Amino acid sequence: MLTLLKIRNLALVDEVTWELDRGLISVTGETGAGKSVIVGALKLVLGERADKSLIRTGEESCTVEAVFSLSTAEEIQAILAENALDFSPGDDLIIRRVIGQSNTRQFINDSPVTLGLLKKLGEHLVDLHGPHDHQSLLSTDRQMAMLDAYANADLLVSQYRGQWQQWKQKVAEWEDLRNADAVSTRELDLLRHQVDEINAANFQPDEETELMNRYRRANSAARLLENTTAAMALLAGEEDGILTRLGEMQRHIRDLEKLDPSIGERCTGLETAVVELQELESTLADYLDELEINPEEAAALEDRVNQLESLKRKYGGSIGNILLARDEASNRLDNIENRGEKLDLLQAQITELRSQLDAAANKLSSTRRKAAPKLAKEIAAQLKDLGFKQSAFEISLTALKDPSSHGMESTDFLFGPNPGEPLHPLRHVASSGEISRVMLAVKSALADQDATPLMVFDEIDANVGGEVAKAVGRKMAVLGARHQVIAITHFPQVAATAARHFVVEKEISHGRTRSRLYPVTGEARIHELVRMLGGGGESARAMAKSLLES
Repeated sequence: MLTLLKIRNLALVDEVTWELDRGLISVTGETGAGKSVIVGALKLVLGERADKSLIRTGEESCTVEAVFSLSTAEEIQAILAENALDFSPGDDLIIRRVIGQSNTRQFINDSPVTLGLLKKLGEHLVDLHGPHDHQSLLSTDRQMAMLDAYANADLLVSQYRGQWQQWKQKVAEWEDLRNADAVSTRELDLLRHQVDEINAANFQPDEETELMNRYRRANSAARLLENTTAAMALLAGEEDGILTRLGEMQRHIRDLEKLDPSIGERCTGLETAVVELQELESTLADYLDELEINPEEAAALEDRVNQLESLKRKYGGSIGNILLARDEASNRLDNIENRGEKLDLLQAQITELRSQLDAAANKLSSTRRKAAPKLAKEIAAQLKDLGFKQSAFEISLTALKDPSSHGMESTDFLFGPNPGEPLHPLRHVASSGEISRVMLAVKSALADQDATPLMVFDEIDANVGGEVAKAVGRKMAVLGARHQVIAITHFPQVAATAARHFVVEKEISHGRTRSRLYPVTGEARIHELVRMLGGGGESARAMAKSLLES
């Protein structure tokens, strides 16, 4: 559940710290008091885009922070793990948005995250419904998802979708190959030329580095030879070479040793230097032998490099890209030249996959057709509780000619508020009040299947009257037994059913208007319900007490 919501410098709110509990929570207040700021703050937590107009006048930034306590959170844990964020069920999940004058930032447990991740996570944390937030209920795809959730068909849907994707891929391959007969002779000649040209070059994936090193060395052979010869002359010249001079030095040291043996210990480094320089002379001599300039080899290396550069310009900036272009051309050529055989093979695969797809579709369809009348009956019963005493509700399943990603049938939720009148799809229901109650009925029927921790109803009781409002409140209270529910309402019949009641109020302090949120209990709650009933006196007070008691 949502345990804490902190808002700072958002619209009329300078600072609010809201601690929440389980069950149904009502939020009331006069029009314009700032109830919409609560919804706005939650939408920011859910990843809605924000701009600096939300920042309270005179401030540099605004902040919203929400703390969720999640005892089980497999989907949320998986999403966070995909983004290298650690989270374990039982830990607090802290989401924070900071909207500044020039940028906006968002954090999960103090780690910076993208707005896309916040939005993806928000879909699993909060289900928010307002007077204009019923598009998901009108979507036939969403209706199908609701039916599948009620039928516990998640595994069957997953299996069907896997089969459908395989079948669809093979059908696309078959259609591409079938259309290959439009390929011109010129394109065939071009494909053959590309394959032959690259194969003739016979470049290996790891050849480029070695080739370029050899080419640079051959290209610089004259200078390498000149410098190596000069170095050897300095080292081993007959008269003034370093080794000749060191030989003379060794003779002088031996003469000194005859006169003073201790000098030998002081000059041991000379012997080491001579040995190392002799090894260097040998190494340079070997290198000099390797530097023999072969004009034919140098020319061949230059041709090879030119050939590589030409292919890179045509097919890509590396040998890997050249070979990839060869493979693609070769595969396309093979498909065209062996088109008939490959079409037959693909058709056999498509037939087998379609058989498997039909089997998966039949299982899914059977499960849906068993569940649809049961769900419709439950929703109809919920609707009767919400004032539609003689309404009818059905779930229509219509077989499709071709398989879709959702199955072999489409669905439509059909609703008829008046007896004797035909049922119509929900998207044709014009009244927002009716749609709001239908949505609440659907949510109530699916309460056990809905895993979203928090449900928020923002004035969905608009355009309904006394007894219906009371029924809406009772229905929300029942939902509150399974979920944490926040109801932002103008109706005392709804507010009275809540386990906790909060009031949003505007006040002027030091010449500035601000909204504040505070809990009401006892007499304060009765006073707020009297205000909502629209009158004072004992009769209104008695009505308020009656609403609370019932």
